[in-house]
Amino acid sequence: MEYDVHMTAIQHYFRELTDISDEDWLLFCSKLRRAEFPRKALILESGKTEKYLSFIEKGIIRFNIPKPDYDLTFAFAFENSFVSAYDSFLTRQPCLYSVQAISDCILWQISYDDLNTIYENTRIGDRIGRKVAENIYLKKMKREISLLEDTAKQRYLDLIREQPELIRNIPLKYLASYIGVRPQSLSRIRKEIC
Repeated sequence: MEYDVHMTAIQHYFRELTDISDEDWLLFCSKLRRAEFPRKALILESGKTEKYLSFIEKGIIRFNIPKPDYDLTFAFAFENSFVSAYDSFLTRQPCLYSVQAISDCILWQISYDDLNTIYENTRIGDRIGRKVAENIYLKKMKREISLLEDTAKQRYLDLIREQPELIRNIPLKYLASYIGVRPQSLSRIRKEIC
């Protein structure tokens, strides 16, 4: 695969985690495939098995449980981070939720089999895999604790503080679902803040 200048964000991400040799990096990037998803496209449909671990070059992604009368959004993923229905990816079992592009997205994806090839054939494959898994786990734990400890207003303020530019591109109904309220309640919270 021809090296793409856009891959520098992934390379930078890895270099912040650990020293990665040029040889290991070239093997890793040879396994990546570029995928584009338009706004509102399903990246992974509920009931399907996750095939990829993806790095978000551009865009915002949401994780949601589709319901007939209300769509429950429980996580977002932003640019320069990894995204996956990781439980499905690891277990090779169908996913119980959907992964959707909120905005136009560009992803760099590596398949389950290719990632295992990286683990087996590079000096730092296991370390990178562990760091990616740790990052996903820490985000999940932070979210769970926030749901138990924080008010909806505090969850909204935290999201604004962490991703101020990107938050403007997330529809109100998804933000409301994410912080655990209805859109009308989020409108009231936003009025209190302004």
